[in-house]
Amino acid sequence: MGEQMDGNFILLLVLLTTFTGLVAMAFAGPSADKASKRRVALIRERHSGSTDALMEARMRKVISNRQPGSEMKMLVSLVPNPENLAKRIRMTGKKWTVSQYMTACSIVALTLCAVMFVRGFPPLLAIMVSLAAGLALPHMWVGRLIKKRVFQFTAKFPDALELLTRGLRSGLPITETLGVVASEVPGPVGEEFKLITERIKIGKTMDQALQETADRLGTPEFQFFVISLAIQRETGGNLAETLSNLATVLRQRAQMKLKIRAMSSESKASAYIIGALPFLVFGMICYINFQYMAPFFTSDPAGLFGMSTMQVIGLGGMCWMGIGVFIMAQMINFEI
Repeated sequence: MGEQMDGNFILLLVLLTTFTGLVAMAFAGPSADKASKRRVALIRERHSGSTDALMEARMRKVISNRQPGSEMKMLVSLVPNPENLAKRIRMTGKKWTVSQYMTACSIVALTLCAVMFVRGFPPLLAIMVSLAAGLALPHMWVGRLIKKRVFQFTAKFPDALELLTRGLRSGLPITETLGVVASEVPGPVGEEFKLITERIKIGKTMDQALQETADRLGTPEFQFFVISLAIQRETGGNLAETLSNLATVLRQRAQMKLKIRAMSSESKASAYIIGALPFLVFGMICYINFQYMAPFFTSDPAGLFGMSTMQVIGLGGMCWMGIGVFIMAQMINFEI
């Protein structure tokens, strides 16, 4: 008994040490004194006529423009497809990196694992649950931020189209009206149009700038806008009238979505309650009195695939619940 307590204490100490190191690496910033000295040195080298000084300044610029988060390559290397993860992070509108995301996942997993060890959970169960939570919770949070930002963009996008229409009717070119939208419309719409105007200023074509934004947002509303501009550029016509009609269509589309959301709210609430309540009760009982639920985690060599009767019943119930939740989700999934 004493050896087991010593082993748990050592494991908990290792987890706390790792957690402290990750927090220090995540929040530690560069020294202000070193940063000021570096800026002074760069200014001196920039105004000096020496060839070596200019070459050294270029090398420093290349090093400073390297991909951020290179000090956390070990965590980033665990991601199977970091490009898709980086795209999801950019869709949130936050200036986060993949290394910071993986650091947050590690902190969540280590914190939950330490709490479960303190509560006396089995080591294997604590590690598996903490790993699942460390991967799932940040993913769900990023998805929620993406959904919230896309909703805000979709709500304000028809106003931006109407502002574009008024600018075109007053005689302004399309590039100037994009700048007006970037400065006048708040929220994600203004931010995205500001990025579009900045890309156009540095030499990219309007099609390239718009398509990059469409790929990052992933919304059909903005894709309609890009397609409308491309068709108008090829075939001609009144662009102001086209954008005005598009704004009307998008408003009607948003109204239809709100109606469907109101009609399906009861079914969604039922699905959430039915799907989450058993797991919440199971988790609360395990947290309050784990010994009562301990037989659920014990194996039986004589049982099916080495599982006990409680485990077989629990897996069967989870399968039937999953089927029911899937059917309810498909019943309220409407394509507009």
